Amino acid sequence: MQTMKKSFLRRRIDSFGYAFTGIWQMLITQHNVWIHLIATVAVVAAGVALRLSTADWIHVIIAIALVWSAEAINTAFEFLCDVASPEFHPLVEKAKNIAAAAVLICAVAAACIGLMVFIPYF
Repeated sequence: MQTMKKSFLRRRIDSFGYAFTGIWQMLITQHNVWIHLIATVAVVAAGVALRLSTADWIHVIIAIALVWSAEAINTAFEFLCDVASPEFHPLVEKAKNIAAAAVLICAVAAACIGLMVFIPYF
C-alpha cells in the first residue's frame, strides 16, 4: 500500500514538473508570451499598489488566467500543427490564425476587464 501512495504522489509531482516545463517552453519559444508576462507583472504590481478589493482581484486573476491559458493552448496547437504538416498547408495556416485569434480575443477581453477594474481607483 505504501508503494502505491508513493507512486501516486510521484506521478502528481511529475505532472507539476511537466506543467512548469510547458510554461518554460512557452517563455523560450513564444515572443508574445513575454508581452503577457510583462503585462501580468505590471497588472499585479498595480493591483498591489492600489490595494485592489478581493472582488477586483478575482476579476484580475481570472483575466490573467484566461490570457495565459489561451496562449498555452495556442502554443500547443502550433507545435502540433508543425508536426502534422511540416510543409506549408493553407488549412494549417488558417487553423493557426484562428488559434491566434482566440488569444487576441482573450487579451482584448482581459484589457476591458482591466479597464473596468482599475479606472475607478484613479
